[in-house]
Amino acid sequence: MTKVFNNKINLLKVLAILAVVSGHLEFSIIPMFPPYSFQIVLFFFIAGMLFNEKYSFAEYFRRRVKSLMIPYFLYAFVYLGITIFIAPYLGKFWGLQITLKNELFMPFITGHQLDLISPLWFVPQLFISLIVYYLINKFFNKINLFGIWRFVIFFIFALLAIQMEPYAKNIYILPVLRTLFSFLFIYSGYYYQNNIQNKMNIFTPKIFGAVIILQSLLWLTNADYTPIDGIGLSYILVWGDFDNWIVPIITSFTGIWISLFLVEVFYDYVKNWNFINKIGQNTYHIMANHLLVFNFITYSALYLKGIPFDIKNNADIYWFYAPLKSTYLYFVFGILITTYFGEFLKLLRRKMQDFRHSG
Repeated sequence: MTKVFNNKINLLKVLAILAVVSGHLEFSIIPMFPPYSFQIVLFFFIAGMLFNEKYSFAEYFRRRVKSLMIPYFLYAFVYLGITIFIAPYLGKFWGLQITLKNELFMPFITGHQLDLISPLWFVPQLFISLIVYYLINKFFNKINLFGIWRFVIFFIFALLAIQMEPYAKNIYILPVLRTLFSFLFIYSGYYYQNNIQNKMNIFTPKIFGAVIILQSLLWLTNADYTPIDGIGLSYILVWGDFDNWIVPIITSFTGIWISLFLVEVFYDYVKNWNFINKIGQNTYHIMANHLLVFNFITYSALYLKGIPFDIKNNADIYWFYAPLKSTYLYFVFGILITTYFGEFLKLLRRKMQDFRHSG
Protein backbone atom coordinates (compact mmCIF):
# COMPACT_ATOMS: atom_id res chain seq x y z
CA MET A 1 0.00 0.00 0.00
CA THR A 2 1.28 3.46 -0.88
CA LYS A 3 1.74 6.22 1.67
CA VAL A 4 -0.90 8.31 -0.11
CA PHE A 5 -3.41 5.45 0.11
CA ASN A 6 -2.75 4.98 3.82
CA ASN A 7 -3.03 8.72 4.47
CA LYS A 8 -6.31 9.01 2.58
CA ILE A 9 -7.72 6.01 4.42
CA ASN A 10 -6.65 7.68 7.65
CA LEU A 11 -8.42 10.90 6.70
CA LEU A 12 -11.54 8.92 5.77
CA LYS A 13 -11.42 7.33 9.22
CA VAL A 14 -11.20 10.83 10.71
CA LEU A 15 -14.43 11.82 8.97
CA ALA A 16 -16.13 8.62 10.09
CA ILE A 17 -15.24 8.98 13.77
CA LEU A 18 -16.07 12.70 13.82
CA ALA A 19 -19.49 11.78 12.41
CA VAL A 20 -19.93 9.17 15.16
CA VAL A 21 -19.04 11.59 17.96
CA SER A 22 -21.06 14.47 16.51
CA GLY A 23 -24.00 12.11 16.05
CA HIS A 24 -23.98 11.31 19.77
CA LEU A 25 -24.21 15.08 20.33
CA GLU A 26 -27.02 15.37 17.76
CA PHE A 27 -25.35 17.58 15.20
CA SER A 28 -23.82 16.94 11.80
CA ILE A 29 -20.28 17.82 10.76
CA ILE A 30 -21.34 17.76 7.09
CA PRO A 31 -24.43 19.87 6.29
CA MET A 32 -27.19 17.91 4.55
CA PHE A 33 -25.51 14.60 5.49
CA PRO A 34 -26.63 13.63 9.01
CA PRO A 35 -24.30 11.25 10.86
CA TYR A 36 -26.85 8.53 11.47
CA SER A 37 -27.36 8.25 7.73
CA PHE A 38 -23.88 7.05 6.81
CA GLN A 39 -21.16 6.99 9.48
CA ILE A 40 -21.42 3.31 10.43
CA VAL A 41 -21.54 2.10 6.83
CA LEU A 42 -18.56 4.36 6.12
CA PHE A 43 -16.56 2.21 8.55
CA PHE A 44 -17.77 -0.92 6.73
CA PHE A 45 -16.74 0.74 3.45
CA ILE A 46 -13.27 1.46 4.84
CA ALA A 47 -13.00 -2.16 6.01
CA GLY A 48 -13.81 -3.21 2.44
CA MET A 49 -11.09 -0.94 1.06
CA LEU A 50 -8.63 -2.70 3.34
CA PHE A 51 -9.95 -6.22 2.72
CA ASN A 52 -7.21 -8.63 1.65
CA GLU A 53 -8.01 -11.98 0.04
CA LYS A 54 -4.50 -13.41 0.26
CA TYR A 55 -4.79 -14.90 3.75
CA SER A 56 -6.07 -18.36 4.62
CA PHE A 57 -9.25 -18.42 6.67
CA ALA A 58 -7.36 -19.39 9.82
CA GLU A 59 -4.89 -16.54 9.37
CA TYR A 60 -7.61 -14.02 8.51
CA PHE A 61 -9.65 -15.09 11.55
CA ARG A 62 -6.59 -14.80 13.80
CA ARG A 63 -5.81 -11.30 12.52
CA ARG A 64 -9.37 -10.08 13.07
CA VAL A 65 -9.43 -11.52 16.59
CA LYS A 66 -6.16 -9.75 17.36
CA SER A 67 -7.10 -6.39 15.85
CA LEU A 68 -10.78 -6.25 16.86
CA MET A 69 -11.85 -8.64 19.60
CA ILE A 70 -8.88 -8.72 21.97
CA PRO A 71 -8.89 -4.90 22.36
CA TYR A 72 -12.68 -5.03 22.66
CA PHE A 73 -12.71 -7.43 25.60
CA LEU A 74 -9.82 -5.61 27.26
CA TYR A 75 -11.90 -2.43 27.13
CA ALA A 76 -14.99 -4.33 28.28
CA PHE A 77 -13.10 -5.68 31.32
CA VAL A 78 -11.73 -2.24 32.23
CA TYR A 79 -15.10 -0.54 31.80
CA LEU A 80 -16.82 -3.18 33.88
CA GLY A 81 -14.46 -2.22 36.69
CA ILE A 82 -15.07 1.51 36.10
CA THR A 83 -18.85 1.01 36.04
CA ILE A 84 -18.78 -0.95 39.31
CA PHE A 85 -16.49 1.63 40.94
CA ILE A 86 -18.52 4.73 40.05
CA ALA A 87 -21.98 3.25 40.68
CA PRO A 88 -22.09 4.04 44.44
CA TYR A 89 -21.04 7.65 43.81
CA LEU A 90 -23.48 8.25 40.96
CA GLY A 91 -26.40 6.30 42.35
CA LYS A 92 -26.82 4.21 39.19
CA PHE A 93 -25.20 1.19 37.58
CA TRP A 94 -24.77 2.08 33.89
CA GLY A 95 -25.20 -1.39 32.42
CA LEU A 96 -26.94 -4.73 32.47
CA GLN A 97 -26.78 -7.12 35.40
CA ILE A 98 -23.33 -8.71 35.61
CA THR A 99 -23.54 -12.26 34.28
CA LEU A 100 -21.32 -14.38 32.06
CA LYS A 101 -23.97 -14.19 29.34
CA ASN A 102 -24.11 -10.40 29.41
CA GLU A 103 -20.36 -9.89 29.49
CA LEU A 104 -19.27 -12.58 27.01
CA PHE A 105 -22.25 -13.28 24.75
CA MET A 106 -24.24 -10.04 24.55
CA PRO A 107 -21.36 -8.10 22.90
CA PHE A 108 -22.09 -10.13 19.76
CA ILE A 109 -25.86 -9.57 20.01
CA THR A 110 -26.53 -5.99 21.12
CA GLY A 111 -23.16 -4.70 22.33
CA HIS A 112 -24.95 -2.64 24.99
CA GLN A 113 -24.12 -4.65 28.08
CA LEU A 114 -22.22 -1.62 29.44
CA ASP A 115 -23.61 1.81 28.65
CA LEU A 116 -20.30 3.66 28.76
CA ILE A 117 -18.85 1.59 25.90
CA SER A 118 -22.07 1.09 23.98
CA PRO A 119 -20.58 2.81 20.87
CA LEU A 120 -18.23 -0.18 20.66
CA TRP A 121 -21.18 -2.41 19.67
CA PHE A 122 -19.84 -1.87 16.17
CA VAL A 123 -16.61 -3.80 16.79
CA PRO A 124 -18.08 -7.31 17.36
CA GLN A 125 -20.48 -6.65 14.50
CA LEU A 126 -17.60 -5.69 12.20
CA PHE A 127 -15.84 -8.89 13.27
CA ILE A 128 -18.90 -11.01 12.41
CA SER A 129 -19.45 -9.20 9.11
CA LEU A 130 -15.86 -9.56 7.96
CA ILE A 131 -15.58 -13.24 8.86
CA VAL A 132 -18.84 -14.12 7.07
CA TYR A 133 -17.93 -11.85 4.15
CA TYR A 134 -14.59 -13.66 3.81
CA LEU A 135 -16.42 -17.00 3.46
CA ILE A 136 -18.98 -15.63 0.99
CA ASN A 137 -16.18 -14.04 -1.03
CA LYS A 138 -14.40 -17.39 -1.25
CA PHE A 139 -17.61 -19.04 -2.39
CA PHE A 140 -18.21 -16.38 -5.07
CA ASN A 141 -14.64 -16.81 -6.30
CA LYS A 142 -15.18 -20.55 -6.60
CA ILE A 143 -18.32 -20.16 -8.73
CA ASN A 144 -16.75 -17.30 -10.76
CA LEU A 145 -19.28 -14.67 -9.65
CA PHE A 146 -17.65 -11.25 -10.01
CA GLY A 147 -18.31 -7.56 -10.55
CA ILE A 148 -21.83 -6.25 -10.89
CA TRP A 149 -23.43 -9.59 -10.00
CA ARG A 150 -21.89 -9.51 -6.55
CA PHE A 151 -23.14 -5.96 -6.10
CA VAL A 152 -26.66 -7.02 -7.10
CA ILE A 153 -26.67 -9.89 -4.63
CA PHE A 154 -25.37 -7.76 -1.79
CA PHE A 155 -27.88 -5.03 -2.69
CA ILE A 156 -30.66 -7.60 -2.39
CA PHE A 157 -29.22 -8.68 0.98
CA ALA A 158 -29.34 -5.04 2.16
CA LEU A 159 -32.96 -4.68 1.04
CA LEU A 160 -33.79 -7.94 2.79
CA ALA A 161 -32.15 -6.65 5.98
CA ILE A 162 -34.35 -3.55 5.93
CA GLN A 163 -37.46 -5.70 5.51
CA MET A 164 -36.43 -7.67 8.60
CA GLU A 165 -37.05 -4.62 10.82
CA PRO A 166 -40.32 -5.98 12.31
CA TYR A 167 -38.40 -9.02 13.56
CA ALA A 168 -35.54 -6.97 15.04
CA LYS A 169 -37.39 -6.73 18.35
CA ASN A 170 -36.01 -10.21 18.83
CA ILE A 171 -32.44 -9.27 19.72
CA TYR A 172 -31.08 -12.49 18.25
CA ILE A 173 -32.23 -11.33 14.81
CA LEU A 174 -30.14 -8.15 15.07
CA PRO A 175 -26.73 -9.66 14.20
CA VAL A 176 -28.25 -11.33 11.13
CA LEU A 177 -29.92 -8.09 10.00
CA ARG A 178 -26.80 -5.99 10.53
CA THR A 179 -24.57 -8.55 8.82
CA LEU A 180 -26.77 -8.73 5.73
CA PHE A 181 -26.89 -4.94 5.53
CA SER A 182 -23.13 -4.54 5.94
CA PHE A 183 -22.07 -6.79 3.03
CA LEU A 184 -23.11 -4.22 0.42
CA PHE A 185 -20.80 -1.59 1.86
CA ILE A 186 -17.86 -3.90 2.54
CA TYR A 187 -18.00 -5.03 -1.07
CA SER A 188 -18.48 -1.45 -2.31
CA GLY A 189 -15.32 -0.40 -0.46
CA TYR A 190 -13.42 -3.33 -1.93
CA TYR A 191 -14.74 -2.62 -5.44
CA TYR A 192 -13.99 1.10 -5.16
CA GLN A 193 -10.43 0.44 -4.08
CA ASN A 194 -9.69 -2.11 -6.80
CA ASN A 195 -11.77 -0.92 -9.76
CA ILE A 196 -12.57 2.79 -9.38
CA GLN A 197 -9.96 4.67 -7.37
CA ASN A 198 -7.19 6.02 -9.62
CA LYS A 199 -8.97 4.48 -12.63
CA MET A 200 -12.18 6.48 -12.91
CA ASN A 201 -13.05 10.06 -11.91
CA ILE A 202 -16.24 10.06 -9.86
CA PHE A 203 -15.67 13.58 -8.49
CA THR A 204 -16.74 15.67 -11.48
CA PRO A 205 -18.91 18.81 -11.13
CA LYS A 206 -21.84 16.99 -12.72
CA ILE A 207 -21.66 14.12 -10.23
CA PHE A 208 -21.26 16.58 -7.36
CA GLY A 209 -24.37 18.45 -8.51
CA ALA A 210 -26.33 15.21 -8.91
CA VAL A 211 -25.42 14.06 -5.38
CA ILE A 212 -26.38 17.41 -3.85
CA ILE A 213 -29.71 17.47 -5.71
CA LEU A 214 -30.42 13.86 -4.72
CA GLN A 215 -29.55 14.54 -1.09
CA SER A 216 -31.82 17.60 -1.01
CA LEU A 217 -34.64 15.48 -2.39
CA LEU A 218 -33.98 12.81 0.22
CA TRP A 219 -34.82 15.30 2.96
CA LEU A 220 -38.42 15.11 1.75
CA THR A 221 -38.58 11.50 2.99
CA ASN A 222 -37.81 12.39 6.60
CA ALA A 223 -40.73 11.35 8.73
CA ASP A 224 -38.71 12.20 11.86
CA TYR A 225 -37.23 15.53 10.77
CA THR A 226 -37.81 18.69 12.80
CA PRO A 227 -35.88 21.97 12.53
CA ILE A 228 -35.05 21.79 16.25
CA ASP A 229 -32.92 18.66 16.32
CA GLY A 230 -31.74 18.84 12.71
CA ILE A 231 -31.31 15.09 12.39
CA GLY A 232 -33.03 13.55 9.40
CA LEU A 233 -32.50 10.58 7.10
CA SER A 234 -31.45 8.63 10.15
CA TYR A 235 -31.61 4.89 10.64
CA ILE A 236 -30.36 3.13 13.73
CA LEU A 237 -28.47 0.12 12.46
CA VAL A 238 -27.60 -1.19 15.91
CA TRP A 239 -31.31 -1.80 16.62
CA GLY A 240 -32.35 -2.50 13.03
CA ASP A 241 -34.52 0.62 13.01
CA PHE A 242 -35.32 1.80 9.46
CA ASP A 243 -37.99 4.31 8.44
CA ASN A 244 -37.96 3.60 4.72
CA TRP A 245 -37.45 0.54 2.55
CA ILE A 246 -34.79 2.08 0.24
CA VAL A 247 -33.68 5.50 1.53
CA PRO A 248 -31.15 4.07 4.07
CA ILE A 249 -29.20 2.48 1.21
CA ILE A 250 -29.30 5.59 -0.98
CA THR A 251 -28.32 7.99 1.77
CA SER A 252 -25.54 5.63 2.86
CA PHE A 253 -24.00 5.93 -0.59
CA THR A 254 -24.45 9.71 -0.78
CA GLY A 255 -22.76 10.00 2.62
CA ILE A 256 -19.91 7.74 1.52
CA TRP A 257 -19.51 9.70 -1.72
CA ILE A 258 -19.37 13.09 0.03
CA SER A 259 -16.80 11.67 2.49
CA LEU A 260 -14.59 10.43 -0.36
CA PHE A 261 -15.05 13.78 -2.10
CA LEU A 262 -14.00 15.75 1.00
CA VAL A 263 -10.90 13.57 1.37
CA GLU A 264 -9.93 14.36 -2.24
CA VAL A 265 -10.56 18.09 -1.78
CA PHE A 266 -8.81 18.58 1.55
CA TYR A 267 -6.12 15.90 1.46
CA ASP A 268 -3.29 18.16 0.26
CA TYR A 269 -4.20 20.78 2.88
CA VAL A 270 -4.38 18.52 5.94
CA LYS A 271 -2.10 15.58 5.12
CA ASN A 272 0.68 17.04 7.26
CA TRP A 273 -1.52 18.09 10.17
CA ASN A 274 -0.22 15.94 12.99
CA PHE A 275 -3.33 16.07 15.16
CA ILE A 276 -5.64 15.17 12.26
CA ASN A 277 -3.48 12.13 11.55
CA LYS A 278 -3.57 11.16 15.22
CA ILE A 279 -7.37 11.21 15.20
CA GLY A 280 -7.43 8.73 12.31
CA GLN A 281 -4.89 6.51 14.03
CA ASN A 282 -6.94 6.38 17.25
CA THR A 283 -10.51 5.84 16.05
CA TYR A 284 -10.84 2.68 18.16
CA HIS A 285 -9.90 4.56 21.34
CA ILE A 286 -12.10 7.52 20.46
CA MET A 287 -15.08 5.25 19.89
CA ALA A 288 -14.40 3.41 23.14
CA ASN A 289 -13.84 6.38 25.42
CA HIS A 290 -15.75 9.45 24.27
CA LEU A 291 -18.86 8.64 26.31
CA LEU A 292 -16.74 8.43 29.45
CA VAL A 293 -15.39 11.93 28.71
CA PHE A 294 -18.91 13.21 27.98
CA ASN A 295 -20.24 11.83 31.24
CA PHE A 296 -17.30 13.14 33.25
CA ILE A 297 -18.07 16.62 31.91
CA THR A 298 -21.79 16.20 32.65
CA TYR A 299 -21.42 14.97 36.21
CA SER A 300 -18.74 17.60 36.91
CA ALA A 301 -21.08 20.35 35.69
CA LEU A 302 -23.94 19.00 37.79
CA TYR A 303 -21.70 18.81 40.86
CA LEU A 304 -20.38 22.35 40.41
CA LYS A 305 -23.89 23.71 39.86
CA GLY A 306 -25.26 21.83 42.86
CA ILE A 307 -27.75 19.90 40.72
CA PRO A 308 -28.67 16.39 41.97
CA PHE A 309 -27.29 13.54 39.83
CA ASP A 310 -30.83 12.13 39.55
CA ILE A 311 -31.53 14.46 36.63
CA LYS A 312 -28.84 12.62 34.67
CA ASN A 313 -29.53 9.16 36.07
CA ASN A 314 -33.19 9.34 35.05
CA ALA A 315 -32.17 10.00 31.45
CA ASP A 316 -30.05 7.85 29.15
CA ILE A 317 -26.28 7.71 28.82
CA TYR A 318 -26.32 10.30 26.01
CA TRP A 319 -27.97 13.04 28.10
CA PHE A 320 -25.61 15.96 28.55
CA TYR A 321 -25.61 19.30 30.33
CA ALA A 322 -26.93 22.50 28.64
CA PRO A 323 -26.81 21.17 25.05
CA LEU A 324 -27.41 24.53 23.34
CA LYS A 325 -24.32 26.01 24.99
CA SER A 326 -22.02 23.05 25.57
CA THR A 327 -22.34 20.85 22.47
CA TYR A 328 -19.07 21.94 20.90
CA LEU A 329 -17.21 21.86 24.20
CA TYR A 330 -18.22 18.21 24.56
CA PHE A 331 -17.19 17.56 20.96
CA VAL A 332 -13.77 19.23 21.19
CA PHE A 333 -12.80 17.74 24.54
CA GLY A 334 -14.25 14.35 23.59
CA ILE A 335 -12.03 14.16 20.51
CA LEU A 336 -8.99 15.79 22.12
CA ILE A 337 -8.83 13.71 25.29
CA THR A 338 -9.60 10.35 23.69
CA THR A 339 -7.12 10.91 20.86
CA TYR A 340 -4.27 11.62 23.24
CA PHE A 341 -5.37 8.81 25.52
CA GLY A 342 -4.90 6.52 22.53
CA GLU A 343 -1.47 8.01 21.97
CA PHE A 344 -0.63 7.43 25.64
CA LEU A 345 -1.64 3.76 25.38
CA LYS A 346 0.58 3.33 22.33
CA LEU A 347 3.51 4.95 24.15
CA LEU A 348 2.91 2.71 27.17
CA ARG A 349 2.82 -0.35 24.94
CA ARG A 350 6.14 0.63 23.29
CA LYS A 351 7.74 1.19 26.68
CA MET A 352 6.59 -2.24 27.87
CA GLN A 353 7.93 -3.87 24.70
CA ASP A 354 11.26 -2.11 25.11
CA PHE A 355 11.41 -3.23 28.73
CA ARG A 356 10.76 -6.86 27.80
CA HIS A 357 13.37 -6.76 25.06
CA SER A 358 15.96 -5.16 27.33
CA GLY A 359 15.28 -7.82 29.96
